[in-house]
Amino acid sequence: MTQQFVQIDPLDSPYPIPWSWVLATQAEHGSDRAWVTPQRYYYRTQALISPDGQYAAYSRVQMQVSPDLAHSQVSSTLFVENLRTRDLQTLAATSPFSNNPFAPNVEPTQAGMVAIGIPAAWSEASDRLLSREFESLFGSDIASDYAVVWERQSRQVLTLAPAGVQYTNAVLLGWSQAHPEQALFRVCNLGDPDPQLCSVALSGQTKLVPNDQPISFGRVMNNIWAGPQAQSQVAS
Repeated sequence: MTQQFVQIDPLDSPYPIPWSWVLATQAEHGSDRAWVTPQRYYYRTQALISPDGQYAAYSRVQMQVSPDLAHSQVSSTLFVENLRTRDLQTLAATSPFSNNPFAPNVEPTQAGMVAIGIPAAWSEASDRLLSREFESLFGSDIASDYAVVWERQSRQVLTLAPAGVQYTNAVLLGWSQAHPEQALFRVCNLGDPDPQLCSVALSGQTKLVPNDQPISFGRVMNNIWAGPQAQSQVAS
């Protein structure tokens, strides 16, 4: 039976990452003999279907548990699937922690690294997908979002973040209502009660937009594959 989680989010995002699963997995398995035979645990998100019904986007999250939370690691892989042809494309972000530490022939670069990408919103015309890339370090106050944009026609993948604005935490809210081809973020400095809104164009140009609102399109599809998956043992 698939275990269900009421999701919480470290940044109170409208697109919560499976943080409850991360904490529950650490609590359940952190005391195991992971330092002798490390185990990886997997979680698959629900699929986000494009408005035209032709594409599904989803993510597979993987966690390698250490007895010390500060040495556990979480990463993910984003997929876009053509539901007619079954063609599958992997979306690779270029944010600081996005180099998947669990990919073949790639060694983990930093203990405690968290990099979770999940699909957030399609464009109204289904020609672009907006995904949230959450990055953090366990046991620190480092936590912020990046936007990963997939363009359907070119199959190009862009990674965006606010620039020229001072902040410690950025939260992806969706597409900009005023500029639907741009990503909308909420940004603030740690402890600041008054966040700002800014939109980021595909070129990276950032503008403060205090009166903007987020918009998103797409339909979340529940399926039997969503949720925790089978674990695997790390090869020695």
